[in-house]
Amino acid sequence: MSPNESGGGARKVRGIVLFLAYLLSLLLIAVAYGAQGATPPIPTPSPLAEDAAFAAFLKDFRAEALNAGIKAETYDAATSGIVRNQRVADHNLNQPEFVKPIWEYLDSAVSPRRVADGRTVMIANTEILAQVSAKYGTPGEILVSIWGNESDYGRGGGGYKMIEALATLAYSGPRSDYARPQLIAALKMIEREHYDPASMTSSWAGAFGQTQFVPTTFLAQAVDGDGDGKIDLWHDVPDALASTANVLAMAGWAKDKPWGYEVALPSGFAYDDADLDLTKSVATWKKAGVKTAAGNELPASGDPASIFLPAGAQGPAFLVFANFKTILRYNNAASYALAVCLLGDQLKGASPVLAAWPRSLKPLSRDERLALQDSLVQLGFDIGKVDGLIGAKSRAAVRAWQKAHAVPADGYATLEIASRIALDARVKLAVP
Repeated sequence: MSPNESGGGARKVRGIVLFLAYLLSLLLIAVAYGAQGATPPIPTPSPLAEDAAFAAFLKDFRAEALNAGIKAETYDAATSGIVRNQRVADHNLNQPEFVKPIWEYLDSAVSPRRVADGRTVMIANTEILAQVSAKYGTPGEILVSIWGNESDYGRGGGGYKMIEALATLAYSGPRSDYARPQLIAALKMIEREHYDPASMTSSWAGAFGQTQFVPTTFLAQAVDGDGDGKIDLWHDVPDALASTANVLAMAGWAKDKPWGYEVALPSGFAYDDADLDLTKSVATWKKAGVKTAAGNELPASGDPASIFLPAGAQGPAFLVFANFKTILRYNNAASYALAVCLLGDQLKGASPVLAAWPRSLKPLSRDERLALQDSLVQLGFDIGKVDGLIGAKSRAAVRAWQKAHAVPADGYATLEIASRIALDARVKLAVP
């Protein structure tokens, strides 16, 4: 049986189980309400029905795992006793109402305590950091910063059972396409490294270890950092640091090159040029009047760079190079990449960000983001899917509206900008 056939069988079995449970619920409720002449409510599938369907999924997915080369005894041992984890299912379906503003995120990610602990960790691991940096070309402070941002230097790697978490995600929900290959990869980890499945812990999403790898990345890029013949990203710091360095090196980290630095933008700066997808030479930025945050001329460099405005025109500005974008390949969130870079700088003694963050700005709620996207669509902008997530297309649309209205075109959606766009959309709809 092919994997596609296996997946279809799982869905059919789950559907039958849930449908029979649904019919039974209807019958019991109808009997209870019939004597009273009342209209019974429409029931939802019971937890018992969900659990039965999950057990059917595990039975059916076994064929897919075996087709992928997993031994039957490995699958049976790894899935023995696991259940559908309701906390994982809740996380999977949860849509946060508010997005934390970048300055609040950095308050935690680059806190004085995180910096102090990181410096202590660097001293304690001086030898291995020197070895790893020499081999892979990745600075020790960046590796330690990733360690700090991913697990707080090993304090918070996740307390979920990896196989159970990934099986719960693979069973149903928006991450099933992600989780199914990760579950297969986790089973391959067991066979290749002889792990005890019961000891394999992870986050609810299946990331694990000191620097939070996912199983497919582990199989492709994890390395034995201390030469003991084993790879243990949970407990072996040299393995975790060397594996992280290998990921960055394979993603294109440029040795002895900076990630970027804070800059000051001139009055009248063309904010529509501030985009991670737009690169210019440092000389070009210099000619446009961009200076260092301290007001000095930009250092000489032949490398292309982008202007990054994490809080829009009202917040700090950064000139970022290819290494910043390499970190995005480790975790594709600009706020995360900036946190890693800023913490790394402070670990080696650099000052915090000089410009003030616009802390008075209130982030848009999910409903406000949805309303903004609806307004942009009504105005004729292509923003892709209306999903409450302000991605590249939504930012480009906001930037285009700003440019047309003589507003700094930073693509940053404040409450004021969202309100003005909504007003424009209402006016357009009112015009016959």
